[in-house]
Amino acid sequence: MILLALVRIGHGHGDGHPPLADLSGVRNLFGVCVYSFMCQHSLPSLVTPVSSKRHLTRLVLVDYVLILAFYSLLSFTAIFCFRGDTLLNMYTLNFARCDVVGVAAVRYFLGLFPVFTISTNFPIIAVTLRNNWKTLFHREGGTYPWVVDRVVFPTITLLPPVLVAFCTHDLESLVGITGAYAGSGIQYVIPAFLVHLCRRDSRLAFGCGVQNKHHSPFRHTFWVGFVLLWAFACFFFVTANIVLSETKV
Repeated sequence: MILLALVRIGHGHGDGHPPLADLSGVRNLFGVCVYSFMCQHSLPSLVTPVSSKRHLTRLVLVDYVLILAFYSLLSFTAIFCFRGDTLLNMYTLNFARCDVVGVAAVRYFLGLFPVFTISTNFPIIAVTLRNNWKTLFHREGGTYPWVVDRVVFPTITLLPPVLVAFCTHDLESLVGITGAYAGSGIQYVIPAFLVHLCRRDSRLAFGCGVQNKHHSPFRHTFWVGFVLLWAFACFFFVTANIVLSETKV
């Protein structure tokens, strides 16, 4: 998509003329930022195989720089290639037009690309969530009846996403809400408290004189508070965006 957008812009067919700044989107930016930060899910696959952790900080830094570069390249090519009022939230659908991509096979592939990714990821995520439900309500020595195990847990797992899919097509708001509420809790609040409590237990177990040669440059307690403050800001701005949007309607 980046190459197609660059080719279109290079041929002088770019329709985008973005303003220097548009503050109306700042309210929803926070939730989208949280959602886009899901790139951190790839970190364990990068860190685990590394036998020598000496240059691990540089490796992670390079990883995030590359992620930022691709996000920036994708975003800037999009806003200069398509007009803001015609730019679809599902970005791949912008290339499903004949005037953008001439090859029909490429248009169909890009149009169906979200279907491919979701259809491969959704079963895995659904099974994981179902198992989490079973673990959450599990009692020592007890077993679930067949109806609960085979009907109730799969139903409460599949019903919410199906209802959301039928009830809304506003991907921007959906991404902002899931990013600000669920995303900030999973990616910011829980890890921040987990790090704080683990550090406290480590000091009690090993003492304050032990030095970790692989310590993080963000080991100061200030960063834990900053992460929690950022999570609160995401929650506040997205909530304000929802309230103000509903008020306008």
